Amino acid sequence: MIELTELDLRGDAAAQRVVKDETVSVEFAAQPGELMSLEGPNRYAPGDAIITGSTGERWVVSRERFDAKYLPASDALAHGQSGAYRNRQVVVLAKRMDAAFTLQRSAGGDRLSGVAGDWVMQYAPGDYGVVQAARFAKVYRPVD
Repeated sequence: MIELTELDLRGDAAAQRVVKDETVSVEFAAQPGELMSLEGPNRYAPGDAIITGSTGERWVVSRERFDAKYLPASDALAHGQSGAYRNRQVVVLAKRMDAAFTLQRSAGGDRLSGVAGDWVMQYAPGDYGVVQAARFAKVYRPVD
């Protein structure tokens, strides 16, 4: 298994620029806890977003990141209330991996893992995720 460290996809010729297009269901955590996603543990604090994607996967986004990345799917929902949200159309970097791998979500953060065919996502320098191949094909599209 490959351990990815000091990863920066900005200079990687195999990386693609992609955007996500998805409506998700969101609940906000009332207390600290941990959710086991398909890629590994996701710890959360009160106020963090616990998200269920359109393909059934669940993951956690810190409240600070959530507020910057998601908008209510309808005008009837106030930002910060549980319900349906759409992601903002933001370009991120993605690289398909040809072997099993692990990486930290952020410095000192949760350790995520993937298998051959899964995608490493770089949302910003030092901010990573893992997306399974089938989900990537359904909710991401290339830009450029």
